[in-house]
Amino acid sequence: MRVNADFNKRTLVRFNENEWVASPMPGVERKMLDRIGEEVARATTIVRFAPGSAFSAHTHDGGEEYLVLDGTFQDEDGDFPAGSYVRNPPTSSHTPAAQDGATILVKLHQFDPTDRTQVQIDTGNAGWIETEEGVSKLPLHTDVRETVAMEHWDAGTVRTLDASGGLEIFVIDGSLNEGGDTLSRWDWLRLPVGASFEATTGAEGARVWVKTGHLSHVAERVA
Repeated sequence: MRVNADFNKRTLVRFNENEWVASPMPGVERKMLDRIGEEVARATTIVRFAPGSAFSAHTHDGGEEYLVLDGTFQDEDGDFPAGSYVRNPPTSSHTPAAQDGATILVKLHQFDPTDRTQVQIDTGNAGWIETEEGVSKLPLHTDVRETVAMEHWDAGTVRTLDASGGLEIFVIDGSLNEGGDTLSRWDWLRLPVGASFEATTGAEGARVWVKTGHLSHVAERVA
């Protein structure tokens, strides 16, 4: 399966225009953002867990990175409420569940094979940094391959980001305009290596999840 698999193209997926697709696990649905592979795949996905749904124990050979969008996600390490950012590195294993239901943004099989750094951050209780007027930032993870952060932009803020190594941006809430397109809650944008990014927020500002630099390391950038 190949979904938005040409990494040389600007790709925008609107949450409200993308249908939920049932997964092999009862009570689990997903909206595919990009994907190369079948059930074991390099994938970026919004996944919705019905209350009481769960996965069998499994190992993440290529790593797992997720952001909890609503509800509470759970595994052996505890409960991860909305706003939690987690990185489970290659070779890690767990048994995830969502007793009361949850929705997450998840990225699979996109880690450096030697990465063994686990990250668990409750962004609602973490220390945000005001980096410039109208912009607050919460660093989530940085290594030689990529930088991941959450940012809050006040209403009417013009924000320029380094997209030279590729960029992904996910709108958690609020709205912004980039390249003539308005992105709203749970919309996702991917820009290729060598792109530029400049956005202006709407009347409510925007809170976004941003990853940069990583697409330089995608072995296959053309569908």
